[in-house]
Amino acid sequence: MAKAFASQGDMTEKKITFDEIGRDLWAFTAEGDPNSGVIIGDESVMIIEAQATPRLANKVIEKVRSVTDKPITHVVLTHYHAVRVLGASAYGADQIIMGDNARAMVVERGQEDWDSEFQRFPRLFEGYESIPGLTYPTTTFSDNMTVYLGNRRIDLMHLGRAHTAGDIVIHVPDENVMFTGDIVEDHSACYCGDGHFADWGDTLDNIAAFDLDAIAPGRGGALIGSDAVDRALHSTLDFVESTYAPAARVAARGGTLKEAWDAVREACDPKFKDYAIYEHCLPFNVARAYDEARGIDTPRIWTAQRDLEMWEALQG
Repeated sequence: MAKAFASQGDMTEKKITFDEIGRDLWAFTAEGDPNSGVIIGDESVMIIEAQATPRLANKVIEKVRSVTDKPITHVVLTHYHAVRVLGASAYGADQIIMGDNARAMVVERGQEDWDSEFQRFPRLFEGYESIPGLTYPTTTFSDNMTVYLGNRRIDLMHLGRAHTAGDIVIHVPDENVMFTGDIVEDHSACYCGDGHFADWGDTLDNIAAFDLDAIAPGRGGALIGSDAVDRALHSTLDFVESTYAPAARVAARGGTLKEAWDAVREACDPKFKDYAIYEHCLPFNVARAYDEARGIDTPRIWTAQRDLEMWEALQG
């Protein structure tokens, strides 16, 4: 292959940052690696995103223990991807919460996703032997639900399809802070291989309507203040639209996937080539954009074999 497959060549450990983005609300970030969030209630703690393995989850737990000794009782998973969910067992939480759609996707494609992501990005699966199996929730919901950690209200919502069909966000009203999962990124490529391009902008609009004071995005640094929030919402939309529009034009005239790849590179490279995981994401993004433009609404399941075949076709 012309390039190392996906992120197999990325073995550099990232610097972890732990920022308070509201009162007793924390963002665990790592230079473009998957983020986690921490919500501290009156008597207990909620974790947003579990990390890919129990060993990596322990890095989040270490940061939590630097600010509170309250027990971790809830883990909320914004979607089904392996790098977000397979570390959940480390927290010993009574409740693991997902949206209904996300749980259905674990059932439908969770094992294939695990195999695929492990092959793509081995560094993110440090301690993979400690994963006990697929992560299933104890609690699900369709559109919205509210959890109280003592008096602290936490609203979980499905605001629309974007990064996956099952994305949820977590809003803490008393500080007007939101944990968005991979619907919003900051200076990191959006992974769109399981995405819904046509819906993504409307979902971002639904987030923007909260006029948030801070966002913990899926990847990239914590977004504190309305200017940072607005910038990330606009840059995420620009990334998604700049990926989809060229691929859709190629598909509309009956062009090939390779032609769509060339068109998307021409549009996106000048703006986004320095974004984290850009080269990793781009082939999967183009393949999904091309499929959606040809009327394939449900993303095709990625398998380890399909990954390699697609990568070779576009980059070999």
